[in-house]
Amino acid sequence: MTEKLTISNERVDDVPLLLAQMHKMGLRPLLDKHFPTHGNWLGLSLGWVTVIWLTHILSLGDHRLNHVERWANRRLHTLSTSTGQEVEGLDFSDDRLSDILWALSSDRNWGEFESELNGQLVRVYNLRASRVRLDATTASGYGSVTEDGLFQFGHSKAHRPDLPQVKVMLSTLDPLGMPLVTEVVSGEKADDPLYRPSIERVRASLGITGLLYVGDCKMASMETRASIHQAGDFYLTPLPATQVSSEQMEGYLKPYLSGAQKLTDVYRTQEDGKRKLVARGYETQQKMSVVMEGKEITWTERRLVVYSLSYAEASKAGLNARLSNAEAAINELNGRGRGKKRFKELESLEQTAEQILDRHGVQGLIQLSCDKRVSQKHVRRYGNTPARTVETIEVSVRVTRDEEAIEAAGQRLGWRVYATNHPGKGLSLGEAVMAYRHEFIIERAFGRLKGKHLSLTPMYIEKDEHATGLIRLLCIALRVLALLEFVVRSRLSAERAKLEGLYAGSPQRKTAQPTAERLLEAFKDITLTGIHQKDHIDYHLTALSVLQERILQLLGLDPGVYSRLTGQFPKPG
Repeated sequence: MTEKLTISNERVDDVPLLLAQMHKMGLRPLLDKHFPTHGNWLGLSLGWVTVIWLTHILSLGDHRLNHVERWANRRLHTLSTSTGQEVEGLDFSDDRLSDILWALSSDRNWGEFESELNGQLVRVYNLRASRVRLDATTASGYGSVTEDGLFQFGHSKAHRPDLPQVKVMLSTLDPLGMPLVTEVVSGEKADDPLYRPSIERVRASLGITGLLYVGDCKMASMETRASIHQAGDFYLTPLPATQVSSEQMEGYLKPYLSGAQKLTDVYRTQEDGKRKLVARGYETQQKMSVVMEGKEITWTERRLVVYSLSYAEASKAGLNARLSNAEAAINELNGRGRGKKRFKELESLEQTAEQILDRHGVQGLIQLSCDKRVSQKHVRRYGNTPARTVETIEVSVRVTRDEEAIEAAGQRLGWRVYATNHPGKGLSLGEAVMAYRHEFIIERAFGRLKGKHLSLTPMYIEKDEHATGLIRLLCIALRVLALLEFVVRSRLSAERAKLEGLYAGSPQRKTAQPTAERLLEAFKDITLTGIHQKDHIDYHLTALSVLQERILQLLGLDPGVYSRLTGQFPKPG
């Protein structure tokens, strides 16, 4: 009698790798510790469900609740063997996942979890916490707008003013871009008041002072800078125009323009090892004094007056575009055509031209010359209308560029003033410029959060608590990506090696800076085949490639995270 065999397949891909990485981070025990469940909770613990859900999100780039149960049902052996738990599809029902989002929305529990997680990751990965970067972004969605709700209309950084939004404030650790503190507030709030609370939470979470906090000009309020200094920390931020008037800026530039002040060159080392000039500048000092809560805080601030070559080039291109647009708009005033306004008074024409100059920001750079011409025209007799002489008035305006003024304005473009209370050792002018230019680190985190891999926006979630929980869940996923990438890059740097084979179109291309996304992509199409016999199942796995084994080695993970899936297993009763 021939025994009937049944064959099944499971897509394994990067699932074991991700579960092993999160096990190394110690996520599951911390989740279970800080988010306890009620007595009616059955099946996998909240920590296990969350970790497996994060695996689904990171593997597929999809956080939708209603896709997880089907995904899990198709990988039950992989999930059960990798976690050592009895996994069932019902563990990932919409209701169960909604409960997790609700739990993560608890501010107190989340704060305690995030704080302990930060300490654990810094210790496990031997991270040197010295610089923290802060910034805010918005996430649009289809939630209902209520008076005190999380979803509100506001200035959209995603250029979707038609959708309500929430605001997310991130504090990340350089150079990883790993989130340390996540603040979720309603979408209409300004960025400025969010910096101090976030910095205080980072300080409490890491338990150390002497960190350098880097942020854009919205972090530059006097109170924020004073509070950072008072706590024994340092700040680096550009000063906005509201704090550096045009007269003050002229005072900063006067020593340079007169030739009395020499500038320090700032170079960036490129991937090929060559140095490229990116900025020049000098520094001065400013005595600072702020009264907070009835107490005067005084300190000495370094002011870095910096000329950026790329910023100057872009500013000059913008100025030339504004000049050209203003000239074209003013010349258009002289044109004739059906429906076009004809000016008859010099005062009205000149006023309109001045408004154009002001609108384009080129006042004083273009000179106006207005002319008025009066002519007489003889009109013949027509019917009963006698012949007559008609007086015609024509006014026109000509534009002339003031090249001397434009040259002077060009010398003042590309300059920016940075403020820091750092004493200077370990943060020279050049180091400060490059530290701020690494703003792309946190922008990249926002790109991951809202882009293809985590796909936060748009959010198809109605309840505020669920939106808060989802953002916090995805910020855990951000940590996984940041650490995965950091470990591989650090090992490659230590070995002075490069990784080959990550680029499908260029298999021989090598890189020492692989992204986490490409590393995970390298594990696609790993399949587990099950041969079902009478009382047992034989499992066979796609053989790992040289590249996949190398990535596991760089991550410090045993290939056994994959090989343990194979072999003979009893058939479920």
